[in-house]
Amino acid sequence: MNLDEIQHILENIKDGTLSVGDAMGKLKYLPFKDLGHTKLDHHREMRTGYPEVIFCEGKTTDQVVTIVNSMIENKSNVLGTRANKEMYDAVAEIHPKAKYNELSRTIYLKQKEYNSPSSYISVVSAGTSDIPVAEEAAITGEFYNNKVERFYDIGVAGIHRIQGNIEKIAGARVIIVVAGMEGALPSVIGGLVDKPVIAVPTSVGYGVAFGGITALFGMLTSCASGISVVNIDNGFGAGYLAGMINNLK
Repeated sequence: MNLDEIQHILENIKDGTLSVGDAMGKLKYLPFKDLGHTKLDHHREMRTGYPEVIFCEGKTTDQVVTIVNSMIENKSNVLGTRANKEMYDAVAEIHPKAKYNELSRTIYLKQKEYNSPSSYISVVSAGTSDIPVAEEAAITGEFYNNKVERFYDIGVAGIHRIQGNIEKIAGARVIIVVAGMEGALPSVIGGLVDKPVIAVPTSVGYGVAFGGITALFGMLTSCASGISVVNIDNGFGAGYLAGMINNLK
């Protein structure tokens, strides 16, 4: 149930075409809808501006489809992260307008558009192996109607690649920097730009990279100011936060 529907119910109560009892029946799913396996927060968009996002990993295909169906009925935009192709195929069979980005493993279906700021988000990856996480960030940013510029495979092992792109990177309102291994790239970018940097450690790397922990610690202890850090491989979290910053007035 969206805000327009709630307003319509209130108007019907006021003009006498709907009883209070019937209105309460219609409003019973306002806080959330209990799907059995999931309590879907339909109220979230009214609170935060954006509907709930589906974290598909660990869910069954049937559970994902049920959640998507409920969101579509509620006229909500749908974004599902960490989704596999089987999940997408099942969703697309019912909702042909749904799209899938295989690299970032995201399902998305938009029923309405969000505000589109004129500024853009830069998404930078250190290496090609970091691109899936970077794409999750980029797709998330684009889903919420942000312009996104991608700068991939420009890590510190070939620092001249940064120099050739830094002016365009720095032109963004907010910059997402995705890196594994030792996670040095956000510190380098952070020392060159006057914009907030969101650092995303990835699980890419050998041995003592420890599945992204080394990159995470390196980013957390960066000497460059203006850097915030999200969880390992959390491209979605970075893209969502960057979109919020990009939409600030």
